[in-house]
Amino acid sequence: MSSFEQAQTAALEIAPVTSAAKAISAGPAYLVLVGISFSHFLNDTMQSLIASVYPILKDNYALDFAQIGLITLAFQFTASLLQPLVGHFTDRKAQPFSLAVGMSSTFFGLLLLSVAHEYIVILIAAALVGLGSAVFHPESARIARLASGGRYGFAQSVFQLGGGFGSSMGPVLAALIVVPFGQPSIAWFSSIAFVAILILWKIGRWYKPQIRSAKLAPIDPHPEAPSPRGVKIALAVLVVLLFSKQLYVSSLSSYYIFYLIDRFGVSTQTAQLYLFIFLAANAAGTFLGGPLGDRFGRKIVIWSSILGTLPFTLALPYAGLGGSAVLSVFIGLIISSTTPSIIVFAQELVPHRFGMISGVFFGVAFGIGGLGAAVLGKLADHTSIAFVYQLCAFLPAIGLLAVFLPKMPRGGR
Repeated sequence: MSSFEQAQTAALEIAPVTSAAKAISAGPAYLVLVGISFSHFLNDTMQSLIASVYPILKDNYALDFAQIGLITLAFQFTASLLQPLVGHFTDRKAQPFSLAVGMSSTFFGLLLLSVAHEYIVILIAAALVGLGSAVFHPESARIARLASGGRYGFAQSVFQLGGGFGSSMGPVLAALIVVPFGQPSIAWFSSIAFVAILILWKIGRWYKPQIRSAKLAPIDPHPEAPSPRGVKIALAVLVVLLFSKQLYVSSLSSYYIFYLIDRFGVSTQTAQLYLFIFLAANAAGTFLGGPLGDRFGRKIVIWSSILGTLPFTLALPYAGLGGSAVLSVFIGLIISSTTPSIIVFAQELVPHRFGMISGVFFGVAFGIGGLGAAVLGKLADHTSIAFVYQLCAFLPAIGLLAVFLPKMPRGGR
């Protein structure tokens, strides 16, 4: 039997079965879910601030679009590289206070960004914020699942909701604070990181008693569960689907401001508010995906949310300013609902490696966004921002690959 097949027939026990059963029967631990979701909100608010201050950095240091893309790459590639490693490590030995420690990297990254006057220092600051993200996401996703009371899709949506709204707040805060007060005002946002450190330390105190000595225990595979080969295929399909979703979202979050300024001649602050509209819709859609997946099946949600975005993405490059705002709302609501379902679907395919799987998929999301932003920036320099959006409009068509996802056993679908 291969190591992969052995892994498929084993589960990493974090707590005794009786404790898990009691947790499910008791229902979700709402206070913990709210705390970890709010921490996700704070974490992603600080992350989204980086992309929101791109116009300021571009003007201050005469950066081209390729250099802007490399800042995104420095931030997101750090998170992409480290998240699976963090998840693998915490699968073996959970670290209840690692979230608070990791958040300190974001704290120092923001302080460094506020005083950076050289391009290389900006890249280092972005990488430090990415490091904080790498530590935060895998373990916080596990905590959300532990606090779910068996409602895994709902818990993942609550967790993702905080991150989604945090991402939407970056442009607003940049427009209200950073644009009028300049780059040094970024240091003010380090106070957000400090608040997150305090909250995550309290969550770590709740998490610590939940941990038991980790040990491998054989389980009987469900008769309807996919084969090891089917699991590999399904994971590959999920990665590709996440690619189509995340690359398109990255194209909007990184360059939508420049697209609106270039095509419609709006001010930077006005463009940031339009970006907020898209990101807020993106956050709202995130919350819908988990409960819908719990009720109707995750495969259906994944299929409809990615492919269902296609008509709106195809129309966006040809719409006026008002039409672009309306289309961006529909795009954000629909396409973001797939993320909780993809994460939970992957966790159910490999149920003994929650941390690693969460790290891989969050890491892939960040990594794809970073690489995509760099490539799209280079393409925009050689063509135009408008051409980039015409090209990216076809990405949701990759959602057709959802047909290859297996049927999951009842309760894990």
